[in-house]
Amino acid sequence: MAIDPALRRLALGTLLAAFKGGNAPGWAVTLLGEGLAGHTLFGTNVADPAQVAALTAQLREGRPDALIAIDEEGGDVTRLAHRTGSPYPGNAALGAVDDEELTRTVYAAIGADLVSAGVNLDLAPTVDVNTADDNPIIGTRSFGADPQLVARHARAAVDGLQSIGVAACAKHFPGHGATVTDSHLSLPTVDVTREILDARDLPPFAAVAGTAKAVMSAHIRVPALTGDDPATFSTAALQDLLRSTLGFDGVIVTDALEMAGAAAAAGGIPQAAVRALTAGADLLCIGAEVTHELVEAVVAAIVAGVPAARLEEAVARNTALASWTAFPRTAPSVAGDLGLAAARRAVRVEGSVNDLSSPLVVQLASGHSIAEGVVPWGLAPHLDGVEQVEVVAASASAAQLTAHAGSRPIVVVGRHTHRQESNRALVEQLSAAHTVGVVEMGWPSTWRPARARAFVTTHGASLANGRAAAEALGLAAL
Repeated sequence: MAIDPALRRLALGTLLAAFKGGNAPGWAVTLLGEGLAGHTLFGTNVADPAQVAALTAQLREGRPDALIAIDEEGGDVTRLAHRTGSPYPGNAALGAVDDEELTRTVYAAIGADLVSAGVNLDLAPTVDVNTADDNPIIGTRSFGADPQLVARHARAAVDGLQSIGVAACAKHFPGHGATVTDSHLSLPTVDVTREILDARDLPPFAAVAGTAKAVMSAHIRVPALTGDDPATFSTAALQDLLRSTLGFDGVIVTDALEMAGAAAAAGGIPQAAVRALTAGADLLCIGAEVTHELVEAVVAAIVAGVPAARLEEAVARNTALASWTAFPRTAPSVAGDLGLAAARRAVRVEGSVNDLSSPLVVQLASGHSIAEGVVPWGLAPHLDGVEQVEVVAASASAAQLTAHAGSRPIVVVGRHTHRQESNRALVEQLSAAHTVGVVEMGWPSTWRPARARAFVTTHGASLANGRAAAEALGLAAL
């Protein structure tokens, strides 16, 4: 059966599609002319700033007011700088510094980079309160574990981005910070009372409900609020809590519907789209693995399953958002290297680094979350004639490493080092027999190796964080 053109255009107006590569395929541009709300850019779309600007200009040939979204959080989650690491520290570092004006300025600088690239919707900031030390998906993307601190910096980040004319999207509502599973892979459950949710997870969203142009829903289940459904499919979460109670009247954006927390829960991406729109979402991020055929399948499901009045409401919000972004503001003048200066302020040194000159640097191999992707990290780009080796802790020999170091001290660099017993054991063995310092570039924990001379915490693994750590150890190239 043919789809009514007006309904098809409405359905397209609720979707953020995506594509692979540095040039837009014909269908991606054509669909924009037919009403598609926009596209989300990922690392596969980014080579360099000039190429991204050319790509976004190409997309706007389809429709000048298209929404072009990206996950540019600074810190560990960057798309513009995925080949080198972000020049800005992320939220954990900014929270550790706890200077709201610095957070505002850093996010304004990120916004200016996005304007230059032709991006008008940043799927940031992450405003989750990270209360689970072993959270596999939030961690250093969070400003911290204190709801009020996170709320203050959430407001500053939103203000910074939007002062440049880039729409901010606060995420992940109603709060992903207490989860110990990744919603890309399954449906996490946060089984707490409404009282705990109100006191712990919601303050940052309440703080930005009146200013953020968009809020992203999380594919997490909160039984006291959402029952058996993820928040993305929950009217109680999106309409009753976010809109009615918190007073948010902007665009509700979904996290990627291809994620298991949504697609598996609904029985597929098209079904997830229908459920999200029915619950009150306005703009649906389909995901990164998108084809023309998938978009058309989603459109068909939406037309068949969502009332036209609900689509009109969603499209009106999305159109208003695109109109707001049409007039970029003037970026503030920022003296010096803002990102590095901010990262330096976030470094914390316990013990003494005096005995760690001219070391052997041992980097512990680390995995990455799907949100982060593969992004370079560590001290290597910043070292001045200092040798570095990378090891997998489970198969590394402390005796061989100390023999290789000889008279040199050892500096061990890791991310979330405490989470793996093999990491902890290797560091303990090295520090028991040798002069050792540790650099932790993940979410800080209470674990400390008993005999390490120094423990350096960076609160993130961006390019700027790595440089600041190398400087703190006196190892940085001039």
